[in-house]
Amino acid sequence: MAKKKKTRRQPKPYWERAFRGHAYWQGKVKLGRVTLDAAHAAGEPGRYRWEAAGRLGQADTLQRAKAAVELAVALSDKQLPLFD
Repeated sequence: MAKKKKTRRQPKPYWERAFRGHAYWQGKVKLGRVTLDAAHAAGEPGRYRWEAAGRLGQADTLQRAKAAVELAVALSDKQLPLFD
């Protein structure tokens, strides 16, 4: 009986606190980040700025910004490249 070849698993992505924000890491690769918008005025939407997988956005809460980063990273793996 042939032995099954073990495949290496990718490390699980995790959030780490950074200077004025949070970073989303997978091993030693930074997948995305969320920062606090310093130029935010009272009453304006989008207190947190996020960027991941070539996309940018704003969110009112930290949880929504983190969820947007995780979604952008998840969709970047599934999205087929347009020009290849």
